[in-house]
Amino acid sequence: MLRGSTVGLRARHEDDIPVLRTELYDDVVNASRAEGRPWRPMTPGSKDPRLVVDDSDQGLVQFSVVELDGGALVGTATLWGIDTHHRSAHIGLGLLPSARGKGYGTDVVAVLCHYGFVVRSLHRLQIETLADNPAMLRSAERNGFVREGVLRSSAWVMGEFVDQVLLGLLAGDWKPDQQLRAAPSAANGGPRAPR
Repeated sequence: MLRGSTVGLRARHEDDIPVLRTELYDDVVNASRAEGRPWRPMTPGSKDPRLVVDDSDQGLVQFSVVELDGGALVGTATLWGIDTHHRSAHIGLGLLPSARGKGYGTDVVAVLCHYGFVVRSLHRLQIETLADNPAMLRSAERNGFVREGVLRSSAWVMGEFVDQVLLGLLAGDWKPDQQLRAAPSAANGGPRAPR
């Protein structure tokens, strides 16, 4: 598990899927804002590609997000579009409605940055989010992401076109504010803490 200040990113468990599906993807408005394709209902028990992890897909890493205190599931986090030649990837996250407004998003972005830059040795991380998503914009900017542009009227969301903001962060510009509690220190034979 990768640990931040308040949340951990761990492998997706089978019992996470119904919760994430019900609280994130069965909500038409939330799913329409988070997905790049039209919402459609999923038959209970069917394999939902947004939630079922395919470990053979080298361009995608999916995590479940849990609270460190108590281990409750609070959302999902993704490193996607991983390009090993250009050493870049995109990050995304979705928090359950009950977990929003608690600062978890900022912590998830920080842990994804650690994973991308330290564990995967990437050079660039990128976020695309709707321009009217102040929580994601704040989480990205608190972690050092820079607004690089606006994709005007690029997302069709619930009957209207919405702008998207493109944010980027380079490994050389990344300054982790927190020490991730990622297991034993190097002195104990574990991984080195980020510098």
